[in-house]
Amino acid sequence: MTRGGKDKTSDLPERRCIVTGDVQPKAGLVRFVLGPDGVIYPDLAEKLPGRGIWVTADRAAIEKAATKGLFSRAAKAPAKAPENLADLVEQGLAHRVIELISLVRKSGRAVVGFEKVKSWLAEGRAKVLLQASDGSERGKGKLWTPEGGRWFGCLTSSELGLAFGRDHAIHGALAAGGLTPRVIQEAARLAGMRKQDGGDTAMKDTKTA
Repeated sequence: MTRGGKDKTSDLPERRCIVTGDVQPKAGLVRFVLGPDGVIYPDLAEKLPGRGIWVTADRAAIEKAATKGLFSRAAKAPAKAPENLADLVEQGLAHRVIELISLVRKSGRAVVGFEKVKSWLAEGRAKVLLQASDGSERGKGKLWTPEGGRWFGCLTSSELGLAFGRDHAIHGALAAGGLTPRVIQEAARLAGMRKQDGGDTAMKDTKTA
């Protein structure tokens, strides 16, 4: 049972967000470290030395941590956060998602294009549906979230195109296995950073592929 009185239902590593105070799986948080120069740096790969400072993968939460002195409080030392810290996190996560999807594509576990994606969905081969945030809602509405899978709309058409080695793309799909779980984790964090109108517009379903 956690300190909040709730039964712990997962063995996934958990950390406490310095902004909300909530304890949650690391997958939904961004790690930061205090550099020797007294500057806060995002550690998206979670490999930098030093004590980790964790913040929910949410633009408002990161901006609050940066502007309200919460990093200094957590580090128990003077800590300067870059003014564009949230932008740095978003850009870094987008790069990681694009690179991972590209690797999945090269392994033969991904397809791009409406007809190919629709075929994979119909055959049950797709476990993750990717759709560009700036694509036609009418066109995107003709496809569906894989049963027991995930949907992400956190990349633009140019970003999704870059992942698939073309100028732009609207629809993509990933098969289960391989690097797909890592795509899900990073895309979920990016989705949190790119929420609009106070709602999560970038992902659906909570089941993993």
